Amino acid sequence: MSHRDTVSWNTMIAGYVNVGCFSTSWELFNDMRRRKFSVDEYTFGSILKGIACNGKLICGEQLHSMVIKVGCELDVYTASSLLDMYSKCGKLGDAYMVFKMMSERSSVSWNAMIAGFVEQADFETSFELFCCMENEGMKIHDGTVAPLLTLLNDPDYFRLMIQLHSKIIKHGLSSNTTVCNALLTSYSECGSLEHAEKLFNDAFDVHDSITWNSMLGAYLLHNKEKLAIKIFFDMQEFGFERDIYTYTTVISACFEEPYQVYGECFHCLIIKAGLENSTAIANTLISMYLKSSRKAMVDALRVFESIDHRDSVSWNSVLTGLSQYGLNEDAVKFFGEMRSHDVGIDHYSFSAVLRSCADLAALQLGRQVHVLALKSGLESNEHVAGSLIFMYSKCGLLDDARKSFEETPKDSPITWNFAIFGYAQHGQGELALELFHQMTKSKVKLDHVTFVAVLTACSHMGWVEEGRHILKTMESKYGIPLRMEHYACAIDLFGRAGHLDEAKTLVKSMPFEPDAMVWKTLLGACRNCGDVEYANQIASHLLEIVPEEHCTYVILSDMYGRLKRWDERANLTRLMRERGVRKVPGWSWMEINNESHAFNAEDTSHPNSKEIYDTLEGLMNEIRMLKRASNSEAFVQEWAVFDGCCG
Repeated sequence: MSHRDTVSWNTMIAGYVNVGCFSTSWELFNDMRRRKFSVDEYTFGSILKGIACNGKLICGEQLHSMVIKVGCELDVYTASSLLDMYSKCGKLGDAYMVFKMMSERSSVSWNAMIAGFVEQADFETSFELFCCMENEGMKIHDGTVAPLLTLLNDPDYFRLMIQLHSKIIKHGLSSNTTVCNALLTSYSECGSLEHAEKLFNDAFDVHDSITWNSMLGAYLLHNKEKLAIKIFFDMQEFGFERDIYTYTTVISACFEEPYQVYGECFHCLIIKAGLENSTAIANTLISMYLKSSRKAMVDALRVFESIDHRDSVSWNSVLTGLSQYGLNEDAVKFFGEMRSHDVGIDHYSFSAVLRSCADLAALQLGRQVHVLALKSGLESNEHVAGSLIFMYSKCGLLDDARKSFEETPKDSPITWNFAIFGYAQHGQGELALELFHQMTKSKVKLDHVTFVAVLTACSHMGWVEEGRHILKTMESKYGIPLRMEHYACAIDLFGRAGHLDEAKTLVKSMPFEPDAMVWKTLLGACRNCGDVEYANQIASHLLEIVPEEHCTYVILSDMYGRLKRWDERANLTRLMRERGVRKVPGWSWMEINNESHAFNAEDTSHPNSKEIYDTLEGLMNEIRMLKRASNSEAFVQEWAVFDGCCG
C-alpha cells in the first residue's frame, strides 16, 4: 500500500493475532510505532488479545505503560483488554486493580474479572462479583454464568445450584446452549442425576454434541454405564457427530466386566471413524484392555505400538499394567525403554517400577531407581515415597523403609499406610500400632487402607481383642465405614486365632453380600480350625461363583490330604483337570549383578537351567555323602557305647 493509516495497520495486526501469529503482530506493532503512526484503543485491544492468548506478561506490562503514556487507560475497551490480559497471565491482583480503576465497566470487563477468579477457584469473590454485577444493573450473559457453574461441583453446593438456575431462568438464559451444557454438568457433579436428565430432556431443541457428551459423562460419573452406552447409540441415531471426548468417555464405561464386551465393538467404530491415531483415545483403549477381566495385556501393547505420538500417559499406562499383572521383569525393561526414549519420567513411572522392584526383591535395582527419583526431585512425592517404603519393606530392610518414611512430608495417609503395612507384614505389630497412634495424634486423615493395615497387624500378631475393638470403632470413632476388605481382614484374624464361630457370625452380619475374597478368607479359616464340613459348603459356593480360581481347589485338597480323605482329594483333582484349572506355581527370585533371575519348582525356562541342575545335583550328592558319613560315625559311636555296656 502506498498510503497506510492507523486503520490499515490495526487490520493487519488484528489479522495476525486472530490466526495465532503473535510474534508477527508484535513486530508489526513495533514497526507501526517506529513509523510514527498513532496507536488507538483498537490497536491496544488487538495486541493485548494476542498477549493474553500467549501468556506474554512482560510484553503486556510494557504495553500497559504505553497505554498510560498515551492516556488510554480510562478507555473502557482498552481497560477491559488490560484486565483480560492480566487475568489470563495469572496476575489476578493486577487485573483487579485495573478493574477498580475503571470509570465505566462493561459486561465484558465484569465477565473477564469473574472468569479470572473462577480460574483461581476463588468461590467467594466470584459470586460476590456476580451479585455486584446484578446490583449495578449490568446485563448477564452466558459468559457470566457459565464460568460460575464450573465452581458448583460438589453435593454441598446443590442448594446454591438451584438458586443460580433460578437466576439463569430469570435472565432468559435457560435456552442458551452453552449455559444448558454447563448446568447439566454442574447438576451431575452436585449429585443430582435426576435434575441433569430433566434438563437434558427438556432442552432437546438446543442440544449440540457437547450436550450429548455432557450427559454421557454424567451417566459415567454416577456409575450408570448401561445408560451411558445407550446415550452413545442415541447420539448416532439423532445424527450428532461423535468426537474424541465421546469415544474416550464411552470406552471408560466399558471398564467394568458386564460392559467389556462393548469395548472391542467401540474399538472397531473408532478405526472406522479414522480416530485410532488419537493419543487420548488410544490411552483410554489401553486402560480398557488392562482392566479387562481377561487381562488383555497383548491387546493393550498392540494399541500402544500403533500410537504415532505417545505421551507420558501412554507409557505410564503400559508400565503400570505390566507391574499390576506381575510381569515385573518386563516392567523393569519397559522402564529402561522409557528412559531411552527420553519420555518424561514422573511419579506414576517411579511408583510402578518400584512396585516391580519390590515384587522381584531386586534391592540393588530398587536403590538405583531411588537415586533417579532423588535426581528428579520426586522422592518426597507421596506416591513415590509410599512405593519406596513398600520396596524396602518387601526386601526386608525395615530401617531403610522407616528412613524413607521419616524423610517425606507427613501430611498424606499414603506414606503412613505403607509404613504400617511394612511393620505388620514383618510381624512388628507393636511398631505398626505405635505408628497408627502417631498418625491419629498428627491429625492425618485416616482412610480405609489405614484400617486394612492395622487389622493386618492385629491378625499377624494374634491380637484378637485389639482387632475386635478396631473393627467396632472404625465408623463410630474414626468415620470410616467398613468395606469388604476390612471384613476379610477380621475373618483372617479370627481364623488364625481359632475363633471360627466368631468369623462365621461376622460374615452373616455383613450389610452387603460377601464377595469371593471374603469367602476364600473364611475357607482359609476353616482350614486353620480343621472344620472340613463347613469348608465343603464354602468351597461349593466358591466353585459356582469363581470356578476358574485355583485357590479353592488347593485349600480344600490340602484339607482332604491332612484328614487322609484320599478319594475326595482325587475327585477334586479330577474336577480341576476337567475344568482346565491349574495351580499357579510359586516363584523365587534371585538378584545377581543387577539382574533378576526367577525360578519355580522343576522349572527349565532359565537359559542356564542345565548348569543350574548339574550344580544342584552335585550339591545333593555331597549332602548325601556327608549324611552317610555322619550316619556311619554315629553308628560307630553307638556301637562303641553298646560294646562298653556289654563288656
